[in-house]
Amino acid sequence: MVNFTSHEIRDILISMLVIGGVFAYVFRNINQGDFISLIPVTLVAVGLGFVLHELAHKFVAIRYGFYAEYRLWVEGLVLAVITAALGFVFAAPGAVYIHGQYISNEENGKISIAGPLTNIALALIFFVLIQFVSFSPLLILVCSLGFTINSFLAFFNLLPISILDGAKVLKWNPVIWVVTTGIAFIMMAYPYILSYML
Repeated sequence: MVNFTSHEIRDILISMLVIGGVFAYVFRNINQGDFISLIPVTLVAVGLGFVLHELAHKFVAIRYGFYAEYRLWVEGLVLAVITAALGFVFAAPGAVYIHGQYISNEENGKISIAGPLTNIALALIFFVLIQFVSFSPLLILVCSLGFTINSFLAFFNLLPISILDGAKVLKWNPVIWVVTTGIAFIMMAYPYILSYML
Protein backbone atom coordinates (compact mmCIF):
# COMPACT_ATOMS: atom_id res chain seq x y z
CA MET A 1 0.00 0.00 0.00
CA VAL A 2 1.34 3.44 -0.97
CA ASN A 3 1.39 5.96 1.85
CA PHE A 4 2.63 9.54 1.93
CA THR A 5 3.83 11.26 5.10
CA SER A 6 2.96 14.93 5.67
CA HIS A 7 6.66 15.80 5.29
CA GLU A 8 6.79 13.94 1.99
CA ILE A 9 3.74 15.75 0.61
CA ARG A 10 5.27 19.05 1.69
CA ASP A 11 8.59 18.19 0.00
CA ILE A 12 6.84 17.13 -3.23
CA LEU A 13 4.81 20.36 -3.39
CA ILE A 14 7.83 22.58 -2.62
CA SER A 15 9.96 20.76 -5.22
CA MET A 16 7.27 21.03 -7.88
CA LEU A 17 6.64 24.74 -7.22
CA VAL A 18 10.35 25.62 -7.27
CA ILE A 19 10.92 23.63 -10.47
CA GLY A 20 7.89 25.26 -12.09
CA GLY A 21 9.09 28.68 -10.97
CA VAL A 22 12.69 28.40 -12.18
CA PHE A 23 11.66 27.04 -15.58
CA ALA A 24 9.04 29.80 -15.90
CA TYR A 25 11.79 32.33 -15.17
CA VAL A 26 14.12 30.88 -17.81
CA PHE A 27 11.31 30.51 -20.38
CA ARG A 28 9.70 33.88 -19.61
CA ASN A 29 10.53 35.31 -23.05
CA ILE A 30 8.95 32.37 -24.88
CA ASN A 31 5.69 33.12 -26.64
CA GLN A 32 5.79 36.67 -25.24
CA GLY A 33 4.82 35.27 -21.86
CA ASP A 34 5.75 36.70 -18.51
CA PHE A 35 7.05 34.91 -15.42
CA ILE A 36 3.74 34.65 -13.55
CA SER A 37 1.63 33.54 -16.51
CA LEU A 38 4.17 30.85 -17.44
CA ILE A 39 4.16 29.18 -14.01
CA PRO A 40 1.00 27.10 -14.70
CA VAL A 41 2.53 26.10 -18.05
CA THR A 42 5.81 24.93 -16.52
CA LEU A 43 4.07 23.22 -13.61
CA VAL A 44 2.26 20.97 -16.09
CA ALA A 45 4.99 20.64 -18.72
CA VAL A 46 8.02 20.33 -16.41
CA GLY A 47 7.05 20.04 -12.73
CA LEU A 48 4.84 17.06 -13.43
CA GLY A 49 7.73 15.27 -15.15
CA PHE A 50 10.06 15.74 -12.18
CA VAL A 51 7.53 14.67 -9.58
CA LEU A 52 6.08 11.68 -11.46
CA HIS A 53 9.63 10.50 -12.25
CA GLU A 54 10.40 10.29 -8.54
CA LEU A 55 7.03 8.84 -7.60
CA ALA A 56 7.53 6.07 -10.18
CA HIS A 57 10.65 5.04 -8.25
CA LYS A 58 8.62 5.05 -5.04
CA PHE A 59 5.75 2.97 -6.43
CA VAL A 60 8.01 0.26 -7.88
CA ALA A 61 10.13 0.12 -4.71
CA ILE A 62 7.00 -0.33 -2.59
CA ARG A 63 5.80 -3.04 -4.98
CA TYR A 64 9.00 -4.94 -4.13
CA GLY A 65 8.30 -4.53 -0.43
CA PHE A 66 10.73 -1.72 0.36
CA TYR A 67 10.07 1.48 2.27
CA ALA A 68 10.41 4.49 -0.03
CA GLU A 69 10.01 8.19 0.71
CA TYR A 70 10.62 11.33 -1.33
CA ARG A 71 12.78 13.98 0.30
CA LEU A 72 13.74 17.32 -1.15
CA TRP A 73 17.33 18.47 -1.40
CA VAL A 74 17.62 22.07 -0.25
CA GLU A 75 21.01 22.32 -1.98
CA GLY A 76 19.51 21.05 -5.24
CA LEU A 77 16.69 23.60 -5.11
CA VAL A 78 19.17 26.41 -4.36
CA LEU A 79 21.28 25.24 -7.31
CA ALA A 80 18.19 25.35 -9.55
CA VAL A 81 17.49 28.96 -8.51
CA ILE A 82 21.12 30.02 -9.02
CA THR A 83 21.40 28.40 -12.46
CA ALA A 84 18.04 29.89 -13.49
CA ALA A 85 19.41 33.34 -12.64
CA LEU A 86 22.27 32.56 -15.04
CA GLY A 87 19.84 31.67 -17.83
CA PHE A 88 19.68 27.87 -17.69
CA VAL A 89 18.37 25.26 -15.27
CA PHE A 90 20.26 22.46 -13.57
CA ALA A 91 17.78 20.98 -11.13
CA ALA A 92 18.07 18.22 -8.58
CA PRO A 93 15.05 18.96 -6.41
CA GLY A 94 15.12 15.74 -4.43
CA ALA A 95 15.06 11.97 -4.59
CA VAL A 96 13.26 8.90 -3.33
CA TYR A 97 15.13 7.24 -0.51
CA ILE A 98 14.66 3.47 -0.42
CA HIS A 99 15.21 1.30 2.64
CA GLY A 100 15.30 -2.48 2.69
CA GLN A 101 17.33 -5.47 3.83
CA TYR A 102 18.71 -6.36 0.41
CA ILE A 103 18.02 -4.89 -3.02
CA SER A 104 19.13 -7.10 -5.91
CA ASN A 105 20.54 -5.67 -9.15
CA GLU A 106 17.30 -6.61 -10.91
CA GLU A 107 15.11 -4.89 -8.34
CA ASN A 108 17.38 -1.84 -8.28
CA GLY A 109 17.41 -1.73 -12.08
CA LYS A 110 13.63 -1.93 -12.36
CA ILE A 111 13.13 0.68 -9.65
CA SER A 112 15.62 2.94 -11.43
CA ILE A 113 14.22 2.55 -14.95
CA ALA A 114 10.70 3.40 -13.74
CA GLY A 115 11.59 7.11 -13.60
CA PRO A 116 12.93 7.51 -17.16
CA LEU A 117 10.13 5.30 -18.54
CA THR A 118 7.63 7.65 -16.90
CA ASN A 119 9.29 10.62 -18.62
CA ILE A 120 9.23 8.79 -21.97
CA ALA A 121 5.52 8.02 -21.50
CA LEU A 122 4.77 11.65 -20.58
CA ALA A 123 6.77 12.90 -23.58
CA LEU A 124 4.79 10.63 -25.90
CA ILE A 125 1.50 11.81 -24.40
CA PHE A 126 2.48 15.45 -24.94
CA PHE A 127 3.64 14.61 -28.49
CA VAL A 128 0.29 13.04 -29.36
CA LEU A 129 -1.63 15.90 -27.78
CA ILE A 130 0.25 18.45 -29.92
CA GLN A 131 -1.60 17.05 -32.94
CA PHE A 132 -4.97 17.99 -31.39
CA VAL A 133 -4.34 21.41 -29.80
CA SER A 134 -3.48 23.55 -32.82
CA PHE A 135 -6.42 25.82 -31.90
CA SER A 136 -4.60 27.03 -28.76
CA PRO A 137 -1.10 28.60 -28.75
CA LEU A 138 -0.99 28.08 -24.96
CA LEU A 139 -1.69 24.35 -25.21
CA ILE A 140 0.82 24.02 -28.04
CA LEU A 141 3.41 25.63 -25.74
CA VAL A 142 2.52 23.28 -22.85
CA CYS A 143 2.73 20.19 -25.05
CA SER A 144 5.91 21.30 -26.85
CA LEU A 145 7.72 22.02 -23.59
CA GLY A 146 6.32 18.84 -22.06
CA PHE A 147 7.64 16.73 -24.92
CA THR A 148 11.06 18.44 -25.02
CA ILE A 149 11.74 18.52 -21.28
CA ASN A 150 10.50 15.00 -20.53
CA SER A 151 12.54 13.57 -23.42
CA PHE A 152 15.63 15.32 -22.04
CA LEU A 153 14.92 14.16 -18.47
CA ALA A 154 14.61 10.56 -19.65
CA PHE A 155 17.88 10.68 -21.60
CA PHE A 156 19.82 12.59 -18.93
CA ASN A 157 18.76 10.22 -16.14
CA LEU A 158 19.76 7.21 -18.25
CA LEU A 159 23.37 8.37 -18.54
CA PRO A 160 25.58 5.66 -16.95
CA ILE A 161 26.78 7.87 -14.11
CA SER A 162 26.75 6.42 -10.59
CA ILE A 163 24.31 8.92 -9.07
CA LEU A 164 21.85 8.63 -11.97
CA ASP A 165 19.37 5.89 -12.87
CA GLY A 166 21.33 4.80 -15.94
CA ALA A 167 24.19 3.20 -14.00
CA LYS A 168 21.79 0.92 -12.11
CA VAL A 169 19.82 0.02 -15.24
CA LEU A 170 23.04 -0.79 -17.14
CA LYS A 171 24.26 -2.99 -14.28
CA TRP A 172 20.96 -4.88 -14.29
CA ASN A 173 20.42 -5.29 -18.05
CA PRO A 174 22.68 -3.68 -20.68
CA VAL A 175 20.27 -4.50 -23.54
CA ILE A 176 17.34 -2.77 -21.87
CA TRP A 177 19.62 0.18 -21.04
CA VAL A 178 20.75 0.53 -24.69
CA VAL A 179 17.21 0.28 -26.08
CA THR A 180 15.69 2.71 -23.55
CA THR A 181 18.54 5.21 -23.85
CA GLY A 182 18.33 5.01 -27.65
CA ILE A 183 14.60 5.75 -27.60
CA ALA A 184 15.10 8.67 -25.21
CA PHE A 185 17.93 10.06 -27.36
CA ILE A 186 15.88 9.86 -30.58
CA MET A 187 12.97 11.60 -28.87
CA MET A 188 15.24 14.30 -27.46
CA ALA A 189 16.90 14.85 -30.86
CA TYR A 190 13.64 14.76 -32.83
CA PRO A 191 12.97 18.54 -32.88
CA TYR A 192 16.53 19.20 -34.09
CA ILE A 193 16.35 16.47 -36.74
CA LEU A 194 13.01 17.84 -37.91
CA SER A 195 14.27 21.42 -38.16
CA TYR A 196 17.37 20.21 -40.06
CA MET A 197 15.23 18.28 -42.56
CA LEU A 198 12.99 21.29 -43.12
